[in-house]
Amino acid sequence: MDTYDIMLYVSYVLVGIGAVFSILLPLIKSLDDPKSLLKTGLGVLAILVLFFICYSISSNEVLPKFESDPFNLTPAMSQMVGGLMITTYVLTIVAIVGIVITELNKAIR
Repeated sequence: MDTYDIMLYVSYVLVGIGAVFSILLPLIKSLDDPKSLLKTGLGVLAILVLFFICYSISSNEVLPKFESDPFNLTPAMSQMVGGLMITTYVLTIVAIVGIVITELNKAIR
């Protein structure tokens, strides 16, 4: 095993630890204030509803070249990927519009 491989695995472990802590610590802190948990729950619910809508409108078509090895893509997987991509596009557009509105609001004041 090369030094690069070891450092790569160490970075994977550190990213995993960081992800776990970034999820768990705010949850532990928010146990003091249940209203913040409600706001977080509503945000997660809104994203799930958005994903369900995007999943419903996405297509499940699979091109013949993606049906065989190495992809083995099924119509269900294709629709899931399409739903995730549309959700990402919608959230990106919402974020950009929010940034523009915030900056315009700051400039006006």
